[in-house]
Amino acid sequence: MTPELTALTLAALLQIGQFCAYSLTAIQQVGVKAAAGPRDEHIVLTGTAGRLQRAMNNHFEGLILFTIAVLVVTLSDQSTPFTAISAFAYLAARVAYIPVYVFGWTPWRSAIWAVGLLATLMMLLASLF
Repeated sequence: MTPELTALTLAALLQIGQFCAYSLTAIQQVGVKAAAGPRDEHIVLTGTAGRLQRAMNNHFEGLILFTIAVLVVTLSDQSTPFTAISAFAYLAARVAYIPVYVFGWTPWRSAIWAVGLLATLMMLLASLF
């Protein structure tokens, strides 16, 4: 497995962890009945549960682009130390993003998000040149 695919696998596991953390805090906030119900009415989460939900959704968005970058690098057989470092920079940024978002640390949240996006961009550009 390439380092980029390893980072992608770990990013997917991180997403599962984020889902679990969000789900547990959401259940604590709204109760089991509301969480398990059909959600015919929109439930707005606040505080930690809301922040974990938004961080998880943000990772879904970033994970799409990161997955494309990893696939392009891997399928074109262009894995290099640079693309491997970029992949793990993305992963590190996503790991750091969670507590920074939960605790509301600005401007760090935006800076860490930008690191993840830049790492993905660098992988895509490296595969083109």
